[in-house]
Amino acid sequence: MNMQKIMQQAQKMQRDLQNKKDEIAKMIFVGENEWVKVEVNGSKELVSCNIKQSSIAPDDIEVLQDYIVLAVKKAIEAADKEYQDKLGSYAGMLDGLM
Repeated sequence: MNMQKIMQQAQKMQRDLQNKKDEIAKMIFVGENEWVKVEVNGSKELVSCNIKQSSIAPDDIEVLQDYIVLAVKKAIEAADKEYQDKLGSYAGMLDGLM
């Protein structure tokens, strides 16, 4: 196989992967439970946190903090799943090239 052709294929693969990463970065992923709803973007940045006030007593603040952590974790897991679904086996293999 021609080395130039191999390089072209590698560059195309790199562009395709970057396009998919950019697409995922623009997406919003939701994590939710009884008390909290959070949204993270595909870059795993928290973009919103909504506390369902009707379900919280003032003395439940510590529990609420735990629920926020759990909701953020769920949203990040959803972003990770999308990343894996879109990039599949290439994600680990080419991460250093991106």
